[in-house]
Amino acid sequence: MKQATLFSLSVFLLFWSTTLSISPAPAAAPKAPAAKTPHTPKAAAPSPKPLVPTLPQSPDSPDSVPDDITRILKKAKMFSTLIRLLKTTEIINNVNSQLITAKTGGITILAPDDSAFSNLKAGFLNSLNEGQKIELVQFHILPEFVSSSNFDSLSNPVQTVAGKDPVRLPLNVNALGNSVNISTGVVNATILGVVYSDNKLGIYHVDKVLLPLDFFATSKAPALAPSSLAKAPKAAKENSSEDDQGETKQDQNKSGAVSLVGFVGTTLMSLGIVLVTVATTWS
Repeated sequence: MKQATLFSLSVFLLFWSTTLSISPAPAAAPKAPAAKTPHTPKAAAPSPKPLVPTLPQSPDSPDSVPDDITRILKKAKMFSTLIRLLKTTEIINNVNSQLITAKTGGITILAPDDSAFSNLKAGFLNSLNEGQKIELVQFHILPEFVSSSNFDSLSNPVQTVAGKDPVRLPLNVNALGNSVNISTGVVNATILGVVYSDNKLGIYHVDKVLLPLDFFATSKAPALAPSSLAKAPKAAKENSSEDDQGETKQDQNKSGAVSLVGFVGTTLMSLGIVLVTVATTWS
């Protein structure tokens, strides 16, 4: 009986030890997943800030390029004088045709309002000949599209349809902050706002008429050659000397004549006294 109990106890201990050796170790607690940093979308690059504000009366820009600039200017209701000049010089036809056929480039118009034209000297426009009127209108047109935020990228002097001559036709643009100023050598103007803008045509309101410098250039008389200038004083001096000599000779002649007359007169007087004395003695 005692042996059976020991045997049973041995079997129980063997079973218990075997169970402990093969039982798996408790699994480690799973690690908490690392917190993911939320994805921050990249900020879009800010679009260039317009240097020129859009005017309240500006017409909406359509999807396609317009075929009539006068329609846009009429809608703005302040450019009747400019419209008349565009028509009388027939430049409007060339500009409209270029907008229709051009695939690249575009056009920019610097548009003075009616008030700017009324501030000109009375009769100024009527004093211009046809060629000058054409040049005046062309001077307000740039042969490229300039957006309201790209005026600071222009190189001075700016090319106009009238030409690019820094002496005769200077047009310099200075963009500072939200202000765009234009200088022609005669006037300093400011762009007040956008009248119209799309990907081909930009029309901007300016407060003054852009007068070309060559309208006011004065022609100077050609300078005399240095040799002529050098000889002139000498010739004058010679003439002066000759005149002085002539006057001296005349004075001498006059003086000689006076002396001779005086001598003859004195002699005759002395002779008269002698005769009187003799006659008195004889009597």
